[in-house]
Amino acid sequence: MRISTDALNRARKRLLQMHHESGVGHIGGNLSALDAMMVVWHEYLDDKDSFILSKGHSAGALYVSLWSKGLLSDSDLTLFHKDNTKLPGHPPANVFAAIPFATGSLGHGLSLAAGTALARRLRGKDGHVFCLTSDGEWQEGSTWEAMIFLCHHKLTNLTILVDHNNLQGFGSTNDVASMAPLQKKLEGFDIELFHVNGHNLDMIRQALSAPSAHPKMIILNTTKGHGVSFMENRMEWHYRPINEAQYQQAIDEVSSR
Repeated sequence: MRISTDALNRARKRLLQMHHESGVGHIGGNLSALDAMMVVWHEYLDDKDSFILSKGHSAGALYVSLWSKGLLSDSDLTLFHKDNTKLPGHPPANVFAAIPFATGSLGHGLSLAAGTALARRLRGKDGHVFCLTSDGEWQEGSTWEAMIFLCHHKLTNLTILVDHNNLQGFGSTNDVASMAPLQKKLEGFDIELFHVNGHNLDMIRQALSAPSAHPKMIILNTTKGHGVSFMENRMEWHYRPINEAQYQQAIDEVSSR
């Protein structure tokens, strides 16, 4: 089902509410990834497909996407990050069928996705694997090893998305360990490479829908804290929780979109 702007804004507000009620940070990176995640979950995934969130600290956006699909309830979301919860700060293993792996130790999700895609091929199973990484993960050797592996095996049943918001835990990706321009580093691989506005739903759809005889990779040019003015492009919202006044302002801004 084609996702609407209203549905996206409801998801943004529910994400903000969940993080506010739990007193948990990582809001900025959740907001940068939410648009693409919602498009994938609502328009491209079915029961035979898999979604692997390598960028595990954006678990909130994953949980809200599952909530928007009716796979999690409001009462489930109220337990986010609480003691003995099924919804911890990083995606859990062996709890939900929709979450195949525990992730969050950044840099290993793409390897898991590549292995899953190859296993599907070897077993003659239909279905596609989608993997969302952060841009900071492309500073890690294991991510590049996964790229070599998936290209060598020509895993056309795999699509990689990169949330390229240019910020990570200790500053900008350019300042910490620059891979800029990331697209140029990737052009030598045997992949179908796209570079799109990660908040333009039609551009995301066009890249996801484009036919390809190669593994597909979509670099999403995004804004950390997208949709909330005081969070946008601010490194501190990688970690910072939101207080009551900030929460009300953020809800008002999203409501007025």
